[in-house]
Parts: sequence; C-alpha cells; structure tokens
Amino acid sequence: MLVSAQKTSAIQPTQRSDMDPTTAAASALYSGLMQNVQNAANNQISQAVQQASNTVNDNVAAAFAKTRVLLQATPPTASTAQANSATQSSALDEFKDYMSKSPEQRMRDRILEEMGITEEDLKNMPPAKQQAVAQEIAQRVQDKLKLAQVEKDTSGVDKQVTDKFLAAL
Repeated sequence: MLVSAQKTSAIQPTQRSDMDPTTAAASALYSGLMQNVQNAANNQISQAVQQASNTVNDNVAAAFAKTRVLLQATPPTASTAQANSATQSSALDEFKDYMSKSPEQRMRDRILEEMGITEEDLKNMPPAKQQAVAQEIAQRVQDKLKLAQVEKDTSGVDKQVTDKFLAAL
C-alpha cells in the first residue's frame, strides 16, 4: 500500500455560496432583522385597528347616550297622539269624499287641478269665464273619452277592462 506524502484535506471546499459560514451568518442576521421588522409592523397595525375600533365604539356610545337623553327630555304627550289621530281621520275623510264622487266629478276635479283652478276660484269668476272653463272641461273630457275609445278599438281589450279604465278617469 502506498501512502502519499502530500497532505490531503479531509474537508473538501464547497462550491455553494450558501454553505459559506460568512454567508450563513449574514443570512441568519438578515432573517432575524426581517422577523423583527414584521413583528413591529404587525404590532403597529394591530394598535391602529384597536384605536380605530375604540373610536368607533366611543362614537356609538356617545350617539346612544345623546339619543337616550333626548328621548327622556321630551316625553310623548297626549296631544301628539291626538294630532296623529286627527291627521289619520282627515286623510280618511278625504278618501271617503273622493270615493263618494262619481267618475265624472273626479275627472272634473282632476282637470280643474291641472288648470290650477279651485272650486272657490271657479265660483268667484264672472259667469262668462265660468262658461269658458266649463267648455274647456267638457272638451277635455270628450278628448279623454275618445282616446279611451281609440285604445279600446286598437288594442282589442274587452269591454269590462275599458269600462274600468273609463271609470278610473
């Protein structure tokens, strides 16, 4: 057996840079630094979110407190209930009055409203103007009836539906 006199290295040098002890130490330091930066950023974000959440909760609590104070400061009175019932009864009365009118009277009222004239204005007008307004109303009613008749003829709608349409006018 021959033994070589040359000194051979038991550890062979590596060709990879990541196996270099200097690079490995620098990588460990860098990753530790990055971990610290990420932790600091996460802490800042969580603190900001917590602060925003606290602000929202405080605003909600303040609004709720203000509402409670306002509700306690102004208790409902009996006159409020009477006002509501008066409003409801007047609306009910208006509805009953409207439904008690004939379709022709409803159409006449609607035309007067379109013209911007009230019943009182019409009564206060001189007879010549009253006659002119009455003629205008009659003309508009005839126009609407003709329009309804034309629609009936062209659309082929049965008589009952047309009668309902005319009644709605």
